[in-house]
Amino acid sequence: MPRLPCQGLQFARAKRPRRPIPPCHRQFTGSAAPSALGSLPLEGYRVLDMTRVLAGPYCTQILGDLGAEVIKIEHPTRGDDTRAWGPPYATYKPGSAHEGPGESAYFLAANRNKKSLALSFQDPAGVEILHKLAAKCDILVENYIPGSLKKYGLDFETIHKINPALIYASITGYGQTGPYSQRPGYDVMVEAEFGLMHITGCRDGPPVKVGVAVTDLTTGLYTSNSIMAALLARAKTGKGQHIDAALSDCQTVTLANIASSCLISGERDTGRWGTAHPSIVPYRSFKTKDGDILFGGGNDRLFGILCDGLRRPEWKEDPKYKVNSSRVAHRDELEAEIEKITTTKTTQEWLDIFEGKGMPYAAVNDILGTLTHEHTKARDMVVEVEHPECGPIKLLNTPIKYSESRPSIRSPPPTLGEHTDEILREHLGMEEGLIQGLREKGVVR
Repeated sequence: MPRLPCQGLQFARAKRPRRPIPPCHRQFTGSAAPSALGSLPLEGYRVLDMTRVLAGPYCTQILGDLGAEVIKIEHPTRGDDTRAWGPPYATYKPGSAHEGPGESAYFLAANRNKKSLALSFQDPAGVEILHKLAAKCDILVENYIPGSLKKYGLDFETIHKINPALIYASITGYGQTGPYSQRPGYDVMVEAEFGLMHITGCRDGPPVKVGVAVTDLTTGLYTSNSIMAALLARAKTGKGQHIDAALSDCQTVTLANIASSCLISGERDTGRWGTAHPSIVPYRSFKTKDGDILFGGGNDRLFGILCDGLRRPEWKEDPKYKVNSSRVAHRDELEAEIEKITTTKTTQEWLDIFEGKGMPYAAVNDILGTLTHEHTKARDMVVEVEHPECGPIKLLNTPIKYSESRPSIRSPPPTLGEHTDEILREHLGMEEGLIQGLREKGVVR
């Protein structure tokens, strides 16, 4: 007799090992409870976000996109530093109670799906609030200089005693140990000190930073991934742990194959290559009549496709160009010949010529061109959300698609202190009179 679907599910559940549930979870979260099909992966987890600028907020935004409740702690008067990093700003709509130029585009980029609690931990009452919240959270993320939170009782050792199951992630420029640990570290300094700037820029030009704060972003990605791994470990042991994430470490490891080449050869890197590749020719951008196009002749077959598209089929048999090693040896000559041809047509004309031919190629688009690109639209990567104080605003969407879960922008980036009363009332059971007293003292906003 065939099994009914529900009988199969009951059998599977009976065989599944029970995961340890930390006592604090039984009190306040649904972390260990089975989720309904299609729910968000981190639904039921709570994050105390004590970060600002980019690496930390980017990390916690990823957690928020995946369903976690993220409580962002901000200074009660100035908030996250990036609130003042403009223009541009999304201006406040008529009738808004907020004053000023609006919500900065920088802040809006890394703080969706969060609640803002404007609180000062310079006051012991603020520290007490954070201790109570930490007791009810699964994850805490901070990006202060190592040791600076200890005087407030907000360091890992103190918080771990309050909530042994909490995952405590520290994001810093140079880590918790080492000779540079006490240095403040912005992305650009780490790009310079740890190799990325040296290999970025034109062949004969000066070193330059990457156009976006890529070290901040990769560190945020590494940290969010590490937090989720720590949650899996906690499911087995019931214990939290301290995650030490450094921009310098993440920058070093993302040198990837370039670092590996130096480690294996024992020699210095080959410097800056612009859009070119040190070992593949042609593999770079070329000027067109109205812009630039990038061709990737990654092997001899692909080079043959390029030759046909450029109407230079004879290059396929030319001893100087026939194989990649010869093309590398005659790089300057070949690339100059290619650019003589590419400048005779527009970028779109070249895109049309190579469409469907099987060779990697791409237009070099500016940012607005990227955001309005047909593929960007088809992948639903730009979405419009309703901001309560600014009206409709456009934001980048979460990039990963799941077959069952549906990560989305459930709430727009918050205004400063937007959720202070809600968090204190609902999570800590504070009455309105007490909240108002804290507000009058400047502890909260």
